Amino acid sequence: MIKILHAADFHMDSPFYSLPEEKAAQRRAEQRELLLKLADAAEDVDIVLLAGDLFDTGAGYWETTETLKAVLSGMKARVFIAPGNHDYYTARSPYAFMELPENVHIFKTPQIRPVEIPELGVRVWGAGFSSGSCDPLLSHFSLGKTDFLELAVVHGDVAARSRYNAVTEDEIARTGLAYLALGHVHTFSGIKKAGETYYAYPGCLEGRGFDETGPKGYIKGTLDRGRAELDFVPIGGREYRIIEADLTGERDALEAVKRAVGEGFPRDIGRILLKGEFSGEADTEAIREAVADKFYHVTVKSAVRQARDVWEGAGEDSLRGMFLKRLRERYDGEQDEEERKIILAAARYGAAVLEGREEAGR
Repeated sequence: MIKILHAADFHMDSPFYSLPEEKAAQRRAEQRELLLKLADAAEDVDIVLLAGDLFDTGAGYWETTETLKAVLSGMKARVFIAPGNHDYYTARSPYAFMELPENVHIFKTPQIRPVEIPELGVRVWGAGFSSGSCDPLLSHFSLGKTDFLELAVVHGDVAARSRYNAVTEDEIARTGLAYLALGHVHTFSGIKKAGETYYAYPGCLEGRGFDETGPKGYIKGTLDRGRAELDFVPIGGREYRIIEADLTGERDALEAVKRAVGEGFPRDIGRILLKGEFSGEADTEAIREAVADKFYHVTVKSAVRQARDVWEGAGEDSLRGMFLKRLRERYDGEQDEEERKIILAAARYGAAVLEGREEAGR
């Protein structure tokens, strides 16, 4: 039995274009700090598998390469890196200039090759991208029964027709591997199994945009023949969050947003999405300034529609007009405020259904 840590898609030195320049620089520094957290997490493992796109481009900052080198050099575990489509290996890539200790192995070519670790009874297979794309690596890879616990680390797409090492579950099942460590997909996949082979994407180490929301981290646990006890571990970086504020029936847009935001998320990057029907003015910049202290950084986007008078057309010579007239009479004669809300909602829903509008029920 061995203990592993599997991570991928750090995308260090990302530009963070959506943030002000000062905060973008801070975020890149925080990416480097996450490497130190990862090193702490790897203290008690035997093997670290890093499945590509550690850098966002082939030209990392000096501070980043030095931090990565120091972190990898300080690890007691055997470390295996499989460059991906963003950090593909060339004679000019950051990897080519990093003097790394013997415990770190970089797979430099797009041909699957093994590294044996006899003292652990393990063999680690891997390959690295040498350009921004890669032909399928596992289509003809099959091991059969061996004396080793067989692992592999590659960057690639499972169940996708793509130019980034397309892989199918059938191919994974035929490999004979105990575990396939993947990179490229930025969301934790769950621990999956194809045939007798376990495989997974850990997702990116930290989100960089609103298409990468939620907790991010790495996979850690134990492997043995026919058994995998692996867990996703959040690393605790900043998160991207989308908060929806429905302004339907509201009088004050800011108060509705404050309720939706609550105590806020001071460490995280937020996007507040205004939606629904609203008859007032929703000043997105004023709202952003009012809740700016609730986030590390926040933007406000509006998708509200101008509210219509629900009773418009009541009494007209039509089915809709007769329907609304009846409900308006009940609404005007009702004293209970909760009942009036129910009648108003029924009027909105019914009118929308009669008009064939999608916003029925709002």
